[in-house]
Formats: sequence, structure tokens, C-alpha cells
Amino acid sequence: MQFSKNKSYQYLFFVILTIYTIFNGGNSNISIQINFILVSFLFLFCLKDKNYNLHLVNFYKDNQKSILIYFIFLSYLIFQIIPLPLELLKLFSPEKYKLINNLNVDILTSSISLSPSNSFFQILNYITLLILVFTIKMIFYTDRHKNRFNLFLSFLGFITSIIAITFYLNGNPDFLIFKNSFYKNASTGFFINRTVSAVFLLFCLIASLEFLKSLDEKKIKRNRDDFFLKIYVRLFIIFITIGIITSFSRIGNFLLLITIIFYLINELFVLKSNNKSFRNTILLIIFFDIVILGIYFGSSQLFDRFYLLKDDLILTNSSELNLNRFKIIEFSLSELRNFKFFGYGSGSFENLFVINFDNPSHFYANHSHSDIIEFIGEFGLVGFIFLIISLLKFFFNKERYTFINLILMSYLLIILGFDFALHVPLIQISFIIFFNINKNYSV
Repeated sequence: MQFSKNKSYQYLFFVILTIYTIFNGGNSNISIQINFILVSFLFLFCLKDKNYNLHLVNFYKDNQKSILIYFIFLSYLIFQIIPLPLELLKLFSPEKYKLINNLNVDILTSSISLSPSNSFFQILNYITLLILVFTIKMIFYTDRHKNRFNLFLSFLGFITSIIAITFYLNGNPDFLIFKNSFYKNASTGFFINRTVSAVFLLFCLIASLEFLKSLDEKKIKRNRDDFFLKIYVRLFIIFITIGIITSFSRIGNFLLLITIIFYLINELFVLKSNNKSFRNTILLIIFFDIVILGIYFGSSQLFDRFYLLKDDLILTNSSELNLNRFKIIEFSLSELRNFKFFGYGSGSFENLFVINFDNPSHFYANHSHSDIIEFIGEFGLVGFIFLIISLLKFFFNKERYTFINLILMSYLLIILGFDFALHVPLIQISFIIFFNINKNYSV
């Protein structure tokens, strides 16, 4: 079978996303390097095409100021890892200067970042995100392309769920590179963290639902292939839903509930749609959630999954420190005063935690469990403001406020407030892709 050039590039893009998924969402320094190389090569291949170049030039002209400010943001992150004379360090980061003085060692220079090596890899990740935006703008520009992406993500979510559920039903043994022992009583699959797994599957669920809607909205005569595709995607949805539910992530299940409510309200009261087939798919999700799994796991666990703010112990607790999610958030918030202007560097929260807690044993917190607080702490107010300004055009563009993007906004607010999933590259990429492809295209 011979693919068109556009389809070939899109499939290469899908391969890269699959690699992100298999290797824990790309959430390691080695994965960040590999993904940077793969994405850069795809981008360079795309640049060889004149039509793609035209798409990129048009996107750059429309977003020149935002891109420039994002480059300033990247330059600022580089500044955080440059060794500075101690006199300058005292000016930019008094708290880091104080820590160095307490060490009683002869150091002439030091960076603002508490972990320059981790910050370097995070810079690579943020560069990769920008390259991905450019690549998406070049190769996804019609409804047909968007549907192709939605079908791929639906299938990827199905495979991910199958593996996660299979591991879960077998006691979550560690298997090759997959470390499932962190959560023995939850479906995590390729991911170490169950909330990251659930959030990724939510993107797969949305992609599946949107693909079904696109088939129903076709003005051309439905054919045999469409009939079977709808059956397959409905099957994918069942397993994706079970994967989300059995993750037992409170945030993941709460976002699932929000997603179903959004779709029901949109179908019944906004669109006032007569699409019974799509509505039945939504009801099927509710049926599997409440009836089947509610009976299997018990009603107490059914309701417990939606206690978003329940003060439970988290994976990285120390039994000695007895820290929960909210105490770690409180600690992160208190540290903002010490690093308020220039931050403590991307990927440095673990170092910040270890410095401030004596004898944390082999337990530690590598994220603050509130992305918004951690981002401000990492970048400082200066870097965070640069980042926000670079994104302002998107949020003030009325054309961006589509139904899907409103769902994603709710995801974004909840994750920023109560979790760290937005620090995982695959989740960052998922938001970027969906925010960019969910608009009106030509056919």
C-alpha cells in the first residue's frame, strides 16, 4: 500500500506519539532527549515540502509576537541554568545564595536552578513542544486529517486500556520496562502514575466520541466501512472507559464525570440533536460506570472515586513525615516567597523537597501536586509572566472557544489546581494537539 506524502508524515507523527505513550508519557530525561530528536527530524522532513512551508509561514505571521515572547521565555530558562558569580546569584536568588553559604564550601559560581541538569532537559522539552506546534500546523489542516488523528488516538487508547486492565487483573506485576508495582490496586498500564494514565485515556475518549460524531454528520451516503468503523470505535470506548474507571484516580474519574455531563448538555440542550446513536453511546458509558462496575467493585468505591478533594495519602509519602497531597501543596506555596521572582528551576522540586525535609528516607515528593504552584515556583514570577503572555492570544481568540476546548479548559483548571499531570510531556502534547486541531477546517 502506497501512502501519500501527507499521510506518511502524519503516520510518523503517530509513531512518535506511540513512543511517548509506551515510555511513561516521555516523563524522563532520556525520553525527553529521544523525543526531541524524533520530533526535530520530523519537523526537518516537513520543511522540505513547499506547501508545508507555506502553512508554517502563515502561522508564524499570525502569531509572530506570541512566538517571539515564547523564545524570550526559553532564553529565560537558559539563564536559570547559567553559572553566575555569587554576587549576582545573591541578587537573583537570595535563597540559593543562602543555601550555598550554609554548605561551607568554596564555590565561585552557581546557577539559579536547584537542579541545572534537570532544568536543561526541561528546556529541551519546552523546545520540543514549540516544534510540535509548528509540525501540527503543517500536517493537520483539514477535517479529514483531524478525523484520522481521532481514530488513531481512539485505537491507541484501546490498546493502552487493554494492557492496563490485563496488568490490573493479574495483580499489576512489573513487566520488562513497565513498573506497575507503584499501584497494585489500579489500572496504570504504560504509566507509573494512575492519574496520568486516566487523563491520557480521557483524551482518547474525547477523540473516540468526536470521531463517532464526524461519521454521523457526514453528508455523503454512509458506506459499509463507516458501519464497521462505528462498531470498532464503540468497542474502543468501552475499554477506554473501563481503563479510566479502574485507574481509581479521583481526578481522572471526576473529569470523566464532567466530560459526560458536558456531552449530555451539549446534545440535549445546545444542539438539541436527534442523533440517538451518539446519545446511546454516552448512555453506554454511564451504564458501564454505574451499573456494571458499581456492582463489581461495590457502591462505596463507586462514590469514593469522585471525592476529588479527599485528603488521602499520596504515592510519594514518607511514613515518617506523614505528608499528604495538601500538605505538599502548602509547602510548595510557602516556598514561593523564597523564590518568588526568578524561581528554583524547572524539574527542581525534588531537590527543593529534599533540602527542606531531614531524613526523607527513600520516600520523597518530586512534584508539588499543584501544577500552577509548581510552575510559578519553577519559573518564578518573571518566567511565568513570559509564559502566560506568550499564550494570551490563544485564550483571547473567540474562535478557540469550541465545545471540545471548553471541556479541555475545565481539565486544565482542575489539573493545574490539584495534580501534576501537566508536567508530563504526553499530557502537555495532548493539550497542544487538541487545542490546535479543534477548530473548523476545510474538507
